[in-house]
Amino acid sequence: MNRNWAFVIIAGLIEIVWAMGLKHSTNLISWAGTILIISLSFVLLLKATKKVPVATAYAVFTGIGTAGTVLVDMVVFGEPFSWTKIVFILLLLIGVLGLKLVTTESGEKEGVV
Repeated sequence: MNRNWAFVIIAGLIEIVWAMGLKHSTNLISWAGTILIISLSFVLLLKATKKVPVATAYAVFTGIGTAGTVLVDMVVFGEPFSWTKIVFILLLLIGVLGLKLVTTESGEKEGVV
C-alpha cells in the first residue's frame, strides 16, 4: 500500500469519528471539533485523489465510513445487533476491496489484457 491509499483509509476512519460527532455534538466546542475533523478527513481525501481516481477513492472512503459507523453504533452506542447488517457490511467491504485491487494510480501503466 502506498501513501495515497493510506490517506484514503485514514480519511475513511476519521469519517467514522465525525459521523458520530454529527449525532452526539451538543455544544459549540463539540460542533467545532466535529467541523475540524470533517475538514481533516476531506483534506486527506483530496490529497489522495491527486493520484488515486476520484470515484474509487470516494467509494473506498464512504465504504469504510459506512461500515465503521454501523459497527461503532452497534458496539459503542447499543444499536441492536443484526446478522443481516453484518452480511451487508461484508458485501460492502468486499466491493471496496475489489475496487482497490483493480484500480491503478495515475501515472502507473496498466497491464495489457
